[in-house]
Amino acid sequence: MVLAKVLSSTLLGVDAHRVEVEVDLANGLPMFTTVGLPDASVRESRDRVKAAMANCGFPFPLRRITVNLAPAHLRKAGTAFDLPIALGVLQAAGYIQSGMLSRYQVVGELSLDGRVKAVAGALPMAVGALESGVDGMVVPLENAAEASVVEAVPVFGVETLSQAIGFFNGTESLSRTVSDVNALFENKAVYAEDLADVKGQQHVKRALEVAAAGAHNMLLIGPPGSGKSLMARRLPSILPDMGLTEAIETSKIHSIAGLLHRDQALVATRPFRSPHHSTSDAGLIGGGTIPGPGEVSLAHNGVLFLDELPEFRRSVLEVLRQPLEDAQVTIARAAMALTFPARFMLAAAMNPCPCGYSTDPQRACHCSAQQQQRYTSRISGPLLDRIDIHIEVPPVHYADLASSAAAEPSAAVRARVNTARQRQRARFAGTDIPHNAAMGVRNIRQYCKLDAAGERLLEQAMHRFGLSARAHDRIRKVARTIADLAAADAIGIEHLSEAVQYRTLDRQSG
Repeated sequence: MVLAKVLSSTLLGVDAHRVEVEVDLANGLPMFTTVGLPDASVRESRDRVKAAMANCGFPFPLRRITVNLAPAHLRKAGTAFDLPIALGVLQAAGYIQSGMLSRYQVVGELSLDGRVKAVAGALPMAVGALESGVDGMVVPLENAAEASVVEAVPVFGVETLSQAIGFFNGTESLSRTVSDVNALFENKAVYAEDLADVKGQQHVKRALEVAAAGAHNMLLIGPPGSGKSLMARRLPSILPDMGLTEAIETSKIHSIAGLLHRDQALVATRPFRSPHHSTSDAGLIGGGTIPGPGEVSLAHNGVLFLDELPEFRRSVLEVLRQPLEDAQVTIARAAMALTFPARFMLAAAMNPCPCGYSTDPQRACHCSAQQQQRYTSRISGPLLDRIDIHIEVPPVHYADLASSAAAEPSAAVRARVNTARQRQRARFAGTDIPHNAAMGVRNIRQYCKLDAAGERLLEQAMHRFGLSARAHDRIRKVARTIADLAAADAIGIEHLSEAVQYRTLDRQSG
């Protein structure tokens, strides 16, 4: 009996867990058995390993082979175990003599000709390797830049199984992949789209700035062609500068989803996700036999944009309520319950009526009042209450489109947003509140106090528009953000008046 051990990793949620790949070669009829809760893709590795070894010149041992993936209570999925299993079989068969193999974490998928192919989740696996205290990490060459973001872990990229064998035998040297994370972060922190591209719509740009300054969810309401999607796509460019910690958090989720590529080792800009209205519940919040991240998690630290909001199925919209409140989403299955981060800004857009032209002065609307009411009622009241800012987007005038005057760039707006966020960080120092939108009821009472005139104005708005208690709190929070943009310590009546104007749907229903 010959036993070999190789360290590897498996993903559960956004975290990687250490797995010991134990390979035992025993006398008996040739057989290959994998135990330790492997899924189908892991069980199929025996065929890939056998073909890759043969095509690299290493005969497959005709022995009774048992591969154990420990700990056995964790479910194992994916193709990242191909390379560690192959190396374990090779060491047990005597083709690898060095003891280095048990001190490195190894992941990689094998093709039949022995090439090592990329896997998903190399970044969180590298974070796990750091916590495990291994000497280094051997990964597919395509994943090397991504894994090397964790600078404390030596990362070595391999292209073939033969290269990996030579490295562990000491006959082939591999260059350590090194990334300058700060330089990488600065070079990639550039937005392709700019708010200066938007002509006119000054009041909508102002609403975007307020939303960005306090991380408030917003809804854009206007006819087709008014620029709702155009402006929403530029919202990430005016959000506060992304910190390195946020970038790594976001990159881990994108790595698990397989969205990081060789030339993009780090997500350095705020993500923008825009799922189609035909998306399912699982597509939006995540799912699967072993749950993976959905759109709400891929938008973590960025923007989730839902265009044509009433066209989404009501059941899909209702599942947004938990992540909007808790900044995370929990997916329960019979075998496990996994939690994914989901702190995002929700930006949504919709037409004011089925045809879209009820607010367009140039085009006639043929929708009845009943059709308009049925259309807007597709969005539930509880979801609307969780959207802080409702803003009407009118058609763009020709004079604005033809104007050659330079519009304010995103960088200038982002500078004001950064300043407002700094005031909020100072205000909430020592708490877990990241921005104004995350304030609870107790925080609102403490930080969003109104003077007598402000109280009277808000009371009138509540009675006139029939606002809910949640809408009342949203107005106070938005007013606090407007005051922060104005560098004001107290909420003035002008700040509160502007915040009330950002409840378009409430005012229409009132």
